[in-house]
Amino acid sequence: MLSLNRAMFRRSLGLLAVTSLLCACGRTDAPQQGPGAVPVTVVTLAPQPVTLTRELPGRTSPFLVAEVRPQVSGIVKQRLFTEGSEVKAGQPLYQLDDATYRADYASAQAELARAQAALNTARLNARRSDELIAMNLVSRQDHDNAMAALQEAEAGLAAAQAAGRRAGVILGYARLVSPISGRIGKSSVTQGALVTANQDAPLATVQQLDPIYVDVTRSSAELLELRKQLAASNVQDARDRPVTILLEDGTRYEHDGRLAFSEVTVDPATGSYGMRVLVPNPDKLLLPGMYVRASVSGATREDALLVPQQAIARDTKGNPIAMVVGKDEKIEQRSVQVNRAIGDKWLVDGGLVAGDRVVVEGLQKIRPGVPVQATEAGAAPPAAAAPAQK
Repeated sequence: MLSLNRAMFRRSLGLLAVTSLLCACGRTDAPQQGPGAVPVTVVTLAPQPVTLTRELPGRTSPFLVAEVRPQVSGIVKQRLFTEGSEVKAGQPLYQLDDATYRADYASAQAELARAQAALNTARLNARRSDELIAMNLVSRQDHDNAMAALQEAEAGLAAAQAAGRRAGVILGYARLVSPISGRIGKSSVTQGALVTANQDAPLATVQQLDPIYVDVTRSSAELLELRKQLAASNVQDARDRPVTILLEDGTRYEHDGRLAFSEVTVDPATGSYGMRVLVPNPDKLLLPGMYVRASVSGATREDALLVPQQAIARDTKGNPIAMVVGKDEKIEQRSVQVNRAIGDKWLVDGGLVAGDRVVVEGLQKIRPGVPVQATEAGAAPPAAAAPAQK
């Protein structure tokens, strides 16, 4: 039994040795391959016109504002409008107790009638004096007195007419009307309240909201930069273009505005100057005091280069860099100068030129000098090689 086990062990060792020899004879070492081209996705830069815009914070303000104040004193007899409603220019708003002013107006009319009667008497006396002086039946002095009395009566009539008009104006002030068309706010007084002429507190405020102003501020340094850009041959002024308004929740307002005017002085405390945008507001969606953002156009660059943001990285010093595929299909690292973000792209001022192929995908697998297989973004990937037939 022991001899049988030894024989089987020897046979197993022999088979193992033969198998190892056959495997060693059949194995061939594959030659070492060099590093292959790394597949990457690139974007070829092409110049295009770009309008440079700036989002500026702002507040809305009414186009017209009128504070209703009494010009005469009196008791509020009646309020003639609904708070928060639309009113028209000349529409009555308040009626004051005008009994005293009506009495003054009636007295002025009576004085006017008296002056008219006195003028008629003076005219008759003057006409009779003219006839008598012609026949030498009256002295020259009496004639002169009659003429002077006529002139005095004419002056008295003119004064009575002026007093009558003044009494009528004061009587009209007892009925307060809206000076402009717009939306009226709440009333600060109720029926029975005593108001005084030219008081500080307004009775109500009327605001015209269509159109409406958006007041924004802009840095004076940006104004200087804009003027430098306009001095360049490839930049055109675009400040006359419509202004896009963004609401507080980030949505775009359906009506674009236009730049109404810019301040001519700079605030020394903030180093900024004011701008006013006129915006249509037919639906009264914009209310005074709302916070909005205005996208104001500054200039149009005719040959701008826009690079996808994922193509721009930062070096160890924080400077922007980009990986570009060179003519020999190898990676080159470029230092670039970026201006601003426009959508999902960077506006590049330097470091890249039209025709450069910038890597946008596969950046983790490459470094300067590495050969790559570039595919234009949006193009179909190259077809894979068919497997060899056995």
